Amino acid sequence: MIWRAPGELFLGGTMSAFTGPAPFGWLQRLDPQTLAVEAESVNLPCGDHVWCGAIAAHQNGDIFKVNGCYVHRLNRDCQVIVERKLPVDQAHNGLLILSDGSIITKDLRLAGQGASTVTRLNPDTLALIGPPLTLPEGSMGRIASDITPEGEFIYIPGIEGVWRLRVLPKSLEVDTAWCPQYRVSNGPQGLAWDGCISDGALWLMDNGDIDSVRAIYSVHPNGRFDQRDDRLSWRRPAPWTGRQRLLRICLSSGDITTIEPFPDAGGGIIAPPVHVPELNMCIAWDSINGGLAGISTVAGSLKVVWTMDARPSMQPVVFPDSGELVINDFQGGEDHLIVVDIVSGKLIDRVDTGSRLANGMFLTPGMNQDIYYCSTQTVARVQWL
Repeated sequence: MIWRAPGELFLGGTMSAFTGPAPFGWLQRLDPQTLAVEAESVNLPCGDHVWCGAIAAHQNGDIFKVNGCYVHRLNRDCQVIVERKLPVDQAHNGLLILSDGSIITKDLRLAGQGASTVTRLNPDTLALIGPPLTLPEGSMGRIASDITPEGEFIYIPGIEGVWRLRVLPKSLEVDTAWCPQYRVSNGPQGLAWDGCISDGALWLMDNGDIDSVRAIYSVHPNGRFDQRDDRLSWRRPAPWTGRQRLLRICLSSGDITTIEPFPDAGGGIIAPPVHVPELNMCIAWDSINGGLAGISTVAGSLKVVWTMDARPSMQPVVFPDSGELVINDFQGGEDHLIVVDIVSGKLIDRVDTGSRLANGMFLTPGMNQDIYYCSTQTVARVQWL
């Protein structure tokens, strides 16, 4: 869910039709209090790819949505203004709006599936701004951007390295002087997932191409099967032996600092970590084995200061003023939201969302001491009383 303006809450998704009728994307405007649907799009084509995609609110007032190999521009009433099929027939993920208003998205590929592409689009017409850029290798995780005195950059986790693109007025180019390698082929670690830019560094967790992700991208269209595939669960054992790692990659030097916060082999995740510079803390977890950790980042070093028994899978929200973290905890077939003190690791509160399934979606902060939750089959609003 995202906010377009105060009182205007939007929810986007793709029907998870792994088998049966063709999948499609959709956008809804919701009542922020009751979550009743106020407006809804028509079924949006996705090229038959099943993947979550992304939505973003633009300064021009419209909502941009990428799902599968399509991108749409919609108004506040969820009506399609422009529809564009992307030039690469592959599921896309990650949706950035650059400082000039242009739209960036990337297709997803695992090891051995060739190079991913990055596409830049005009926000008015969705016409291509230059040809798609072919990366040096495939990429699974979402993309992140940053503006510095040296320019505007896009950071992309690849199969073995992390890549930086320089944003030029009409093109993108790979910064070959900055390409840190975070893993080796056929090593004990899985691929990196999304990155979090904070305090002069890109923060990543690896071990993201878990069995369910590998299953979805083993077929084309991505995520479409003739019959149900038993691998479509993020709780299956990891296809590697490495422990879950947190990686800090310096944006200036490319130097990498790593830590393994948990003792169990075969860790895995489907979401990025979150760094809180106001508190010099980073939060990481292991979805497969379970475990949530608070890691001190004072002076660039990494040190585990607390762990707790939790099984998160979602992108969390932090409230630095109060020092609180909100994240999900899937236990006993039920998905809860938990509130944790970031510095001490103390559990402050817990609430059952009513969902019996958990996935890797984003939590969204509300505007009235509340937070919004969306997962497979369930949306919820949770408020502090």
